[in-house]
Amino acid sequence: MKKYKVNDIVSLKKGHPCGENLWEIQRLGADIKLKCMGCGKNIWMKRLEFDKKIRKIKDKDGKMVAIVNYDPESN
Repeated sequence: MKKYKVNDIVSLKKGHPCGENLWEIQRLGADIKLKCMGCGKNIWMKRLEFDKKIRKIKDKDGKMVAIVNYDPESN
């Protein structure tokens, strides 16, 4: 079950070297394209790797919630 979609803001286990830990999902598929919210750099990550590294997601209220507690139906 997919809990995230394009343009969602997520937090990963490790941050980017620029110091930011927020990423915007830009493309979904077998690979996922992420954009760093700090410096704007784009990275590609395998979906399986992404599923292991994702920790939090921004809900409709603008709060970061744990991915296990996130309900995509309410967003």
